[in-house]
Amino acid sequence: MNKKYEELNFVDDFFFCKILMKNKQLCKELLELILQIKIVEIIFTIEQKPIEITSDGKGIRLDVYVEDGLKTVYDIEMQSTVRKNLPKRSRYYQGMIDLNLIERGADYKELKKSFIIFICISDPFGKGLHVYTFENQCKELPGLYLGDETTKVFINASGTANDISDEMRDFLDYLQGKGIKNEFTRQIDEEVNKARAHEEWRVEYMSLFLRDQEMREEGRENHKRSVVINMLKEHETIEKICRYAECDEAYVKKIQEEIL
Repeated sequence: MNKKYEELNFVDDFFFCKILMKNKQLCKELLELILQIKIVEIIFTIEQKPIEITSDGKGIRLDVYVEDGLKTVYDIEMQSTVRKNLPKRSRYYQGMIDLNLIERGADYKELKKSFIIFICISDPFGKGLHVYTFENQCKELPGLYLGDETTKVFINASGTANDISDEMRDFLDYLQGKGIKNEFTRQIDEEVNKARAHEEWRVEYMSLFLRDQEMREEGRENHKRSVVINMLKEHETIEKICRYAECDEAYVKKIQEEIL
């Protein structure tokens, strides 16, 4: 989160979440475009749904999480930066969503059909496709599917293959900043302009920006302090500690006194 509020676009996580979670029809149309299916209705849960069910409180925060009222859930994640761990991330998301869906002791048949969708600006697999769809199937019999009703879809805005509709191509071109080419992208762009004028969202974004900045500063400080403490334990000279930890002598001596 290092952009000014006025510079945010649909590919930025903050706008992506806000716009889709405040516009049910737009969210429905996006899901239908990506999955090439018809959805009767979508039901919003809470914005950026948090799932925290592990013993240490570690969980996930989903970008856009909706249901269709027919026992199907959809999670849409915007990936504007390159991340090499997306396959493992999708596996983790799937597990956490399933655990959240089913109560302890409930029957497995209560698990809902799920789609986890990652919209990527760059190619996550380097094969040139615009859409990569994964379902669990038998290695020995490729036509035999597990039938666990889980699907993971990776959208690649920079694909080169001739594998999508013109409407989908226009949408992906819009994500890459190539302009408005159809009614759907016009609607999205209109919502982006509205979002930029939304004062409450601006205040919320700035609060999140300051929080993230404080967390980064805290992280750097903790790292520097850890380096100093470890080097003091190894009886390194203050001069060497200052050089490696990028701090002054007074800082090192203060920590040294605290340890003593």
